[in-house]
Amino acid sequence: QLLLCIFTFAMVLVPEAKDQSKAAKGRRRGLARPPTATPALAWALDDPYTTMADYEHSIQDMVHQLRNSSEPGDTTCQVNLRLWRSNRRSLSPWAYSINHDATRIPADIPEARCLCTGCINPFTMQEDRTMASIPIYSRLPVRRLLCQVPGEAGQKPSGKKKCHKKYQMVMETIAVGCTCIF
Repeated sequence: QLLLCIFTFAMVLVPEAKDQSKAAKGRRRGLARPPTATPALAWALDDPYTTMADYEHSIQDMVHQLRNSSEPGDTTCQVNLRLWRSNRRSLSPWAYSINHDATRIPADIPEARCLCTGCINPFTMQEDRTMASIPIYSRLPVRRLLCQVPGEAGQKPSGKKKCHKKYQMVMETIAVGCTCIF
């Protein structure tokens, strides 16, 4: 689901960037035709937090689904073709665990963990260790808590250390699935 969210986001932004690039080329050539459609994310320019809030909410939904899943929490290296989720149908199956960090928003992010050392041979449906299962990583935007203690920035230190909460947008590397390599 996380990959689907990232893929959907990319599918919306890439065509928009191409349309803007074509419009810029047209202006350089002297063509003055208006764009045929408004950009899909034009509303996001006025309120950049709406997009990030939606993104964080979708991650919270995934964590909630993971915590309340009725599917077995099997951690064995096997493919289950009866399950609809791709992580259990893959030749390099993985399970999700929750990556928790209290100094980050969102604090909980689903993270993939490979269930096999090798990969499942599609003919025998047994683990084949001539290949290796490795995680696939993606960089996700998160807000990281930066704590400034009074006195660090030239202020007078008091007896108690209070933290002035400030968040900064950073990219964090998270495992989103697994794949086979030779």
